[in-house]
Amino acid sequence: MSTGSFKHTFRRIMKLRLHLGLSNYRSHRMINQWFKWLSPGLFIKRWMAVSATGVLVASLGLAISTGMTPIYYILQLLKNLLGWITTVVPNYISGPLMIALGVVLVLWSQTRSLNSISEAFYPAGDEQLVDRLLSHRRLLRGPKIVGLGGGTGLSTLLRGLKEYSANITAIVTVADDGGSSGRLRREMGVLPPGDIRNCIAALADEERLLTELFQYRFTAGDGLTGHSFGNLFLTAMSEIEGDLEQAIAASSKVLAIRGQVLPATLTDVNLWAKLADGRRIHGESSITEAKGKILTIGCIPPNPPALPKAVQAILEADLIIIGPGSLYTSVIPNLLVPEIAAAIASRNVPRIYICNIMTQPGETNGYTVSDHIKAIDKACGYQLFDAVLTQGTVPPANALIRYAQEDSHPVILDRDMVKQLGRRIVMSNIMDVDPDTGYLRHDPYRLAQVLLRWFGKTNP
Repeated sequence: MSTGSFKHTFRRIMKLRLHLGLSNYRSHRMINQWFKWLSPGLFIKRWMAVSATGVLVASLGLAISTGMTPIYYILQLLKNLLGWITTVVPNYISGPLMIALGVVLVLWSQTRSLNSISEAFYPAGDEQLVDRLLSHRRLLRGPKIVGLGGGTGLSTLLRGLKEYSANITAIVTVADDGGSSGRLRREMGVLPPGDIRNCIAALADEERLLTELFQYRFTAGDGLTGHSFGNLFLTAMSEIEGDLEQAIAASSKVLAIRGQVLPATLTDVNLWAKLADGRRIHGESSITEAKGKILTIGCIPPNPPALPKAVQAILEADLIIIGPGSLYTSVIPNLLVPEIAAAIASRNVPRIYICNIMTQPGETNGYTVSDHIKAIDKACGYQLFDAVLTQGTVPPANALIRYAQEDSHPVILDRDMVKQLGRRIVMSNIMDVDPDTGYLRHDPYRLAQVLLRWFGKTNP
């Protein structure tokens, strides 16, 4: 009998219970949970069948070893019992009922045993083990996605993508030299952990608690003031494991994140920029503070070697996403690693750039969408993406006023120029507005939904 027939029989039983006034929400929910165990892809039904086969084989072995005497009497008893049942209840009713009862007993026993095991590994909560397994299998079947960037932009993207796939690789810039990361870089000689910290927190299952913990900044203590717990955690792990790559891998296992976070390079990279007024500015944080028009950007040492795992992830990716984030200090630094840029350029898979919603003072004053694209093409020498995702609606008035006070304005979509550059335009409302402050960010879940929908259309 098919699963559909079992379900139909159960529905008829449930209707009967409704007429008798015995049905309730809990029993209905329990039935639905049982049938989830029969969902394809869980690898449960096959092991249930193997278990049943094992019982039959063991019974056969017992019969052979005892000369079949016990089994013979048991079979005779069953024959008489079944004969009596069919005389009382016709076989076309008693048969399906007995089958349904058998399935209920198997599902109930399996569910109880698996839930007993799961209680040892998961904290108490409303989510059932079968729901966790279904979600786990669905995420494992998700596309292999590589996201490149830094700052808060990449972590925002990851927060939405992890709901669609567990096969995510975040490639993060290590050029940050400001704040807590900059202090640790100068004092401890470690690569800046700040952007990596944000991405690990964004990919964690217990994201809210972990983000609060990792973002916690000490306000007192000799040498601790201003440092975030997450930065100190990763720095300590780097000392224990030997380098940042191993520290991230160990931290990711402990925190059970969906996907992996990789630095673009393990080289100690420092950014420099040449401005239109002739100045040459060194340091990621100094470039933005210089408030000049950036003509050229590079790094010291030039052409740093890429982390091999990062290159491998790009070569195996089904979808490559660049941005969002500060153009010159978060997005482009990853692409200054030649092997990273070359690997992206070599791929014939959907590749998309997420353009910022607003211009950034000190980096992209007056920039249009095509200006962002030209800057990326110029920095790495390749056409790395074939589509650009832009905000489809104008921000609300209170947000525009707030940003105008900081000399920041919406990034204008110059369609004709973007098309001349050979890029497809994907436009959608991916903006999240804080109603109180007017602060703008990309909505992580809407952003991920748009990207996966576009990916499905371009990669059927």
